[in-house]
Amino acid sequence: MGRIDVVKIGSKRELHDFIRVPYHIYEHCPQYVPDLESSICELFDPQKNPAFEFSHIQPFVAYRVGDDDSSKIPVGRIVGIINRKANERWQTRHVRFALIEFVDDEEVSRALVDAVAQWGRSFGMDAIEGPMGITDFDKEGMLVEDFNLTGTMNTIYNPAYYPRHMEALGFRKAVDWLQVRIQVPQEVPVRYARTAQYAREQIGLRVIKLTNSDIIKGGYGKKVFDLLNTAYHSIFGFSELSERQVNDFLDKYIKLIDKKLIPVVVNDQEEIVGVAITMGCFSHAMQKAKGRLWPIGWWHLLKAMKWQREESAEMLLVAVRPDYQGMGVNALFFDDLIPIYNQYGFRWAETGPQLEDNVRELSQWKPLNPEFVKRRRCFIKEISA
Repeated sequence: MGRIDVVKIGSKRELHDFIRVPYHIYEHCPQYVPDLESSICELFDPQKNPAFEFSHIQPFVAYRVGDDDSSKIPVGRIVGIINRKANERWQTRHVRFALIEFVDDEEVSRALVDAVAQWGRSFGMDAIEGPMGITDFDKEGMLVEDFNLTGTMNTIYNPAYYPRHMEALGFRKAVDWLQVRIQVPQEVPVRYARTAQYAREQIGLRVIKLTNSDIIKGGYGKKVFDLLNTAYHSIFGFSELSERQVNDFLDKYIKLIDKKLIPVVVNDQEEIVGVAITMGCFSHAMQKAKGRLWPIGWWHLLKAMKWQREESAEMLLVAVRPDYQGMGVNALFFDDLIPIYNQYGFRWAETGPQLEDNVRELSQWKPLNPEFVKRRRCFIKEISA
């Protein structure tokens, strides 16, 4: 069988091997949606990733080495992340792991986790947790149920054997997230319509749609992210976005997102009190692109964005200013989005991961007969000195 060597990525060849590991694991898996290879490369580039200002980031790749050292086959990968800002916020000393992939061999998964644990200990960390990204807006949570459902470009998909490995390696549950799947109704449910009308007439709230000029020149983009930082402050593992990270998000994505699918709620002082960020699904387009924009991957994504939309929408996140929670902001989102979803031909929609104990967040979907799917888990384990 040969030995397993886990190495820190230090060459273009090792980075290539890191990127290509999933293509072997998911070669015959119709549910898997690949990451963009360019995004992974940017993650490890201090010039392009502003999170290096407050984080240590170290990718590793695992090789199975032949008995005579004549062959090296990549069989796994992992990224270690130490978010100093998050550790300070939560008074922890945790090293996170992300982008973990491995063949069904406990020797491989153990070697990967041990490499990150050892690396974390060198910085004084006392526990390892994951899968988690640098911030709460990155992919997080290992899938532990519903492996038959197709993944999305914004969430993790993994084989059923992954969580079994984590348990065998001594990890325990830190938190679970659930996703909510709904059939898009033809009409806005009466409960939402009435509550939205009350919010408009009695509280003075209204929905606006931002333009690129509003977002960049008008400063609304930064106001939206200020709201996200405020609304998500107490969410598990949250790390406040820096000004450079906000600018990076705006520069990369704002021109690509359909602003019709992003209702922003303002009060009568024109203050942003709520935002829902949604988008059309790109799962099948990403599968066709096979992780690459060039030479024709961009065309599959453009078609899904403009002319041949998929049948589902992704409701990535909802944020409401704490003093406006329970005042009809969510109803305004639904009242605005449901007619647009029907116009776009979206038959169903799926949320991003939501913490299973966030009762208020999960209960808002009740009038839409929600289906709770894709349970995913953050695992944690103490690491000895």
